[in-house]
Amino acid sequence: MSTLASDTAMVMAAGLGKRMRPLTASQPKPLVRVAGKPLIDYALDRLADSGVSRAVVNVHYLADALEAHVVDRTAPQVLISDERKELLETGGGMIKAQGHLPDPFFCLNADNIWLDGPRDAFRDLSARWNPDEMDALLLVVSHARAANFAGEGDFYMDGAGKLSRRKPGRIAPFIYTGIQLVSHRLLREAPEGRFSTNILWNRAIEEGRLFGLAFTGLWFEVGTPQAIAPTENMLKRG
Repeated sequence: MSTLASDTAMVMAAGLGKRMRPLTASQPKPLVRVAGKPLIDYALDRLADSGVSRAVVNVHYLADALEAHVVDRTAPQVLISDERKELLETGGGMIKAQGHLPDPFFCLNADNIWLDGPRDAFRDLSARWNPDEMDALLLVVSHARAANFAGEGDFYMDGAGKLSRRKPGRIAPFIYTGIQLVSHRLLREAPEGRFSTNILWNRAIEEGRLFGLAFTGLWFEVGTPQAIAPTENMLKRG
């Protein structure tokens, strides 16, 4: 079995879940159920199955409910990064939790559902990881493997795996899955407070240090209530 690049993942769970309303009026999005299972449990179970032993989960919106749901887990063991006072977005959230994150660390969104291909996502990322040339390695997926996704895509990827942004008015062939492997180098000289990881990614793109890996499984976009039933039907078939 291939070696994991990190034993720790940050799970982004602090968002407001506005696109998932009205289901998020009384519960945080990571606790919305798909096929009877809270979204965050899909992510945490995948981490456990892969052998990732620690998860740092950030909380903000309806934080008490989310913390109560995850705090007693042992696989992976969960540490809470408390953003109750201020929602810090993806970049600020990583900076706040950085002291609990080894170098490198996995990072994934709490609302991700996916079915792995021949090898699980975290081992695929680990096998491709090269800290000498990468600040971050993003798991990306083609439109054909992105269920429920109707957007224009996020990135182009060259033959070496380097990523560049979608050009305005164009379709980009790869979509960010919400899963990445991150070096602390990406986090250097970061802004203070609330900011998006996109700021750090843009710098890495300019330096030729943002890379992608094409996912070989099936990834589900579960951003709205309307996406839940189709996802449940596909999971039954999968």
